[in-house]
Amino acid sequence: MTKVSFEDVDKLTQNRYEAVLIAAQRARQINSMRLAQLERMAEEDVTIDGRKVTSIAMNDLSEGNVKFRRTATSEEE
Repeated sequence: MTKVSFEDVDKLTQNRYEAVLIAAQRARQINSMRLAQLERMAEEDVTIDGRKVTSIAMNDLSEGNVKFRRTATSEEE
């Protein structure tokens, strides 16, 4: 497992808090896919990645595999 430094993630986002929110959303997506795989496991042979969903999400974010866009808030207008 590779460690993800916040310096790498800070380059992609405006700040760490934004990175955490994006990674949390990605972790929820991964968890949903994993639950769907578990339901299919009885019917077919499915392999499930044993890593933590938060680790996978942070790695995806640091590698640039997660696409996101910012929406304008009332403070930015």
